Amino acid sequence: MKILIAGGTGLIGSALTRAYLQNDTQITLISRSPGLTDSRLKAIPWDLDLITREINSSNAVINLAGASIAGSNPLAMRWTVKRKSTIRSSRIQSGEMLRQAIQRSIHKPDILIQASAIGYYGNTGALPVDESSPPGEDFLAEVCQAWEKSTSGVEELGVRRVIVRLGLVLSRHGGLLPLLSLPYKFFLGGPIGNGSQSMSWIHIDDVVQSFTHFINEPRTQAVYNLTAPSPVNNKVFSRTLAQTLNRPIWLTMPAWALEILLGEASTLAVNG
Repeated sequence: MKILIAGGTGLIGSALTRAYLQNDTQITLISRSPGLTDSRLKAIPWDLDLITREINSSNAVINLAGASIAGSNPLAMRWTVKRKSTIRSSRIQSGEMLRQAIQRSIHKPDILIQASAIGYYGNTGALPVDESSPPGEDFLAEVCQAWEKSTSGVEELGVRRVIVRLGLVLSRHGGLLPLLSLPYKFFLGGPIGNGSQSMSWIHIDDVVQSFTHFINEPRTQAVYNLTAPSPVNNKVFSRTLAQTLNRPIWLTMPAWALEILLGEASTLAVNG
C-alpha cells in the first residue's frame, strides 16, 4: 500500500503517518516545509510533475492541505483580509493541483479523501445537521464549500472520492486542545460566553481509524460527518476539561472580550 498525503505535516497528517508507518505502508508527503525526521518517509514539494509521478504509483491520496484556520497561536488567529485570502486560496490551489495531477496520471489512485469541516453548515445553534443539510453562508462555510469543490470531478475518472467534514479534532499533540487547556493551567479556565454553544468533537485516534476504514472499504463514498456520537455544549466541555486537568473553574470568558481580541475569528469559540 502506498499513500500520498497532501498537507501531511499537520496534526491529522502526522497522526496518519505515525499509524501507517507501523503497518509498513509507504508514505509520501506533499508539503511546503516537510522537516522530515523519519528516514522511511518521502517528501516532495508542490510541483505538478512530481505529484503526477507519485500518484501513478499511489493507491490512495489524502488531501489535508490548507493554511490553519485558527493560526499558530492566539495572536495569529485574527482574520485579516490577507489571512482570509490565504486560508481560502491555499485550499483551492492545492486541491486543484491534485485534481490536475490525477487527470494527467496514467494509473489512477483507488480513492481520494478530501478533508473538509463541519463549518460547512454554518452556525446552526442547537439544530442537528446531517450530510444532506444545506451549507451555511458565513466565511467558514464558504471556505469548506470551495475546498470540497477543488477536487470534484475525479469521480468521472474512476476515482472514489470521500469528503470528510471533520468536527473539532482533539489531541494532546496539537490543534485545538492545547489552546483550550492553556487558561486552565494558569487557573483561569471557564466557559466561553453563556456556554450553550455546541461542540461536536472527535478524538484524533478515531480520525485515523476512520480514514483507514475509508481506504479499505470500497463501498464508502461521498460525504461523511466525522464527529463523536454525542456533541456537548461549551459549559459541559469546560467542566470536563477542568476535571481532567485537575483545575477549578473560576472564570467565564465574556464573548465580547473574544470578539474584541479576535474579531471575526471569535466565531470559532463563541458560536457552535
